[in-house]
Amino acid sequence: MTTSSAFIGRQPILNRNQQLIGYELLFRANGEALEMGRHAELEADTQVLLNTLNNMGTQWLVGNKLAFLNVGETMLMSEFIELLPTRRVVLELSDKTTPSNELVSRIRHLRTLGFSFSLDDFQFGDPQLAFIEQASYVKLDAQQGLEAFQRVAARLKSYPVMRIAERVETYEQFQLARALGLDGFQGFFFAHPETLSAKVIHPTVSNILELLNLIRQAEPVGKLEAVLKRDIALSYKLLRYVNSAAAGLNTPISSFSHAVTVLGYQKLYRWLTLLLVTSGSEHTPPAAQKTAITRGRFMELMGQAAGQPHDTCDNLFVVGLFSLLDVLFDMPMMQVLEHVQISEAIRQALEHKQGLYGAYLELAVTCERHDLRNIEKLSLQLNLSAAEINQAHLTALAWVEELGL
Repeated sequence: MTTSSAFIGRQPILNRNQQLIGYELLFRANGEALEMGRHAELEADTQVLLNTLNNMGTQWLVGNKLAFLNVGETMLMSEFIELLPTRRVVLELSDKTTPSNELVSRIRHLRTLGFSFSLDDFQFGDPQLAFIEQASYVKLDAQQGLEAFQRVAARLKSYPVMRIAERVETYEQFQLARALGLDGFQGFFFAHPETLSAKVIHPTVSNILELLNLIRQAEPVGKLEAVLKRDIALSYKLLRYVNSAAAGLNTPISSFSHAVTVLGYQKLYRWLTLLLVTSGSEHTPPAAQKTAITRGRFMELMGQAAGQPHDTCDNLFVVGLFSLLDVLFDMPMMQVLEHVQISEAIRQALEHKQGLYGAYLELAVTCERHDLRNIEKLSLQLNLSAAEINQAHLTALAWVEELGL
């Protein structure tokens, strides 16, 4: 097995304040994952996982957050697992893991080395109950019946573990889990939420959109400067950014025209699109912003790997970044796009996932959902190998961590 058959996925795990505490990382081999499902024992691709994490570096991939890794018995018993950074990695056991004296002893040893353990999709009647004393985290399926969810959550209170609600897909499920006192949350509500209601775009966002339109129309610097002058927060952010980007210059940049000249229209457009995504509703889960930014970078890198022209790769970044604007502003995508001038190709991708950009967007979303059957089909359509997708996703994840958003 080689890295050409490995894919990566990442899903945020948040605490009660919706602050990121870690990510569940999923590495899978195409053929085997289609057969064995999410919790397959990672035999042939164990070395792929270990090599990827060690070569990329966990700090580079997840920053100062935790990395939750699904592991099978083969991987747990392997000596290679001890090469992983113990304080950054949480080893996650599925409800299908069969306890044995040898395995329990091995888990105890790994705990002495500094590893933490998580129990996935936990039920008190499952075999993984044998591991409860070694666990620091326990995940409960928010999609199970309400009575069962409440019963398991209440019973776990007597154990010294962090209780995490997983597969949280709606606001109501999140509120229920919070009311039950759960400590952490994971699911599409945070990483891929749905549109809930309509909201007017705030004035600062309007200024960002106006600047984006002016740049797209190649208007003179003076028109951009006029918009910047009427928005103190936007001006401050720009000057702070450009002086940071131009570190080493003898004189700080203090004029808007100089800032625009130093950055250039292309780089300024990229910065503004990032700023737009992070200027959503204060009620938007912060992970949604990261998801949008990661998606944009992921699509751009896939385009580069496929040999797409530079302009196409730039547009792929914008499509990925804008693909969650309906969520960030709580309004339909069609209504959001009325406020920004974009090409028809980008509009069709965002509204209908059509065209070349739409195909890349569909592949990026499919990777986030770990839908390997469709990943394989879409990657063939775009002439991308598993290795290229894996590399692009890893690089995108690390890039977003480096932004410090």
